Amino acid sequence: MGLLKGKVLDFSEIFAPVVKMQSIRVVLGLVDALGLEVEQMDVKTAFLHGDLHEEIYMEQPDGFQEKGKEDYVYKLVKSLCVFFRNFSDGDFIILLLYVDDMLIAGKDISRIKELKNTLSESFAMNDLGEARKILGIEIVRDRNEKKLYLSQEKYVEKVLRRFGMDKAKVVSISLASHFKFSHPLCPSTNEEKLSMKSIPYSSAVGSLMYVMVCTRPDISHAMRVVSRYLSNPERHHWEVVKWVMRYLRGSSNLRLTLGCKKLMLVGYTDSDLAGSLDDRKSTSGYMVTFAGGAVAWQSKFQKCVALSTTKAEFIASVEATKELLWLRKYNGTWSQTRKICLVCDNQSAIHLSKNSPFHSRSKHIDVRYHWIRDALDSKLMELEKIHTYDNGSDMLMKVLSWGKFEFCAR
Repeated sequence: MGLLKGKVLDFSEIFAPVVKMQSIRVVLGLVDALGLEVEQMDVKTAFLHGDLHEEIYMEQPDGFQEKGKEDYVYKLVKSLCVFFRNFSDGDFIILLLYVDDMLIAGKDISRIKELKNTLSESFAMNDLGEARKILGIEIVRDRNEKKLYLSQEKYVEKVLRRFGMDKAKVVSISLASHFKFSHPLCPSTNEEKLSMKSIPYSSAVGSLMYVMVCTRPDISHAMRVVSRYLSNPERHHWEVVKWVMRYLRGSSNLRLTLGCKKLMLVGYTDSDLAGSLDDRKSTSGYMVTFAGGAVAWQSKFQKCVALSTTKAEFIASVEATKELLWLRKYNGTWSQTRKICLVCDNQSAIHLSKNSPFHSRSKHIDVRYHWIRDALDSKLMELEKIHTYDNGSDMLMKVLSWGKFEFCAR
């Protein structure tokens, strides 16, 4: 890109070149939808946050624009992790790099091989051929069915063996309603705290968090809950962690499925109301699907206390919109996404998002959350109603019955 008026800002302090799991899932969804080839390479000499010797400038990303300096650009001093190259004939190549793991996707296998040869001239690399595994995630591609699967079955089984849960009794949902959570339940005496020293609570939670982040949104709610007590867990919390492992023992073969020719970005959002017993904050949850599969999800406490279901759902919709528009801008570089839509099961929150006139019942809602109206007015996305039972994001913020949970996971 060209320099804007010759004005440059240093971007090194606020940008870390970390590729999100969303990037990997979106690219692999595109690979399957467009029938692209995807090859893998391994860098023998790993490098992280590599310094650049060339002068490269980039536009200020959303959320990092400096007020009054919107026409400035950033000088990039650290290497990025996702690279694109467009060719004059409409072809393109995508390169994903995380430390020493590399995926290269494109239509023309000869161009991919040419890039691999060029990289090998500058770095010591291993050519691993067709992509089979990335960051411990197995990639299984069924070209006949036009499906691509991401699996962590072997990793899950390894975790279960490590914590002695590989022969535990199986349960059918990731979290049950009889578990209660609040800080007063945490150990308060030295004797109680010492009794937990021998329990590998933090290690187990960390191992399960990696599963949730990569391929298993169905344990998001449970992991959000147990991770709150990492500094001072109680045996009750450890029972919840073991419950999650019991659930994974019976579902370790579940795979994240991608595969659909319709390049649509659809976000599902939902919230509970005052679910936290400690401070009565609500939980926002969203899930974004692309090319037929889930590519982004989040379960997170809201920063303020919602006074109504409408406000809680409205805040959740704003958070989902941010992720949706980030993915929209990401996709715009190399794909023609047909439709971008956010669905919500609360009609009042939808009306509040679409109607800008001031209302006394909404005056307590922080101004920053009304940003969603600008996105809708600018036609960047659509906001639609969905029936509660059809909302797949329900499992991200509350305990569900087996039938609804099974539907959300499917």
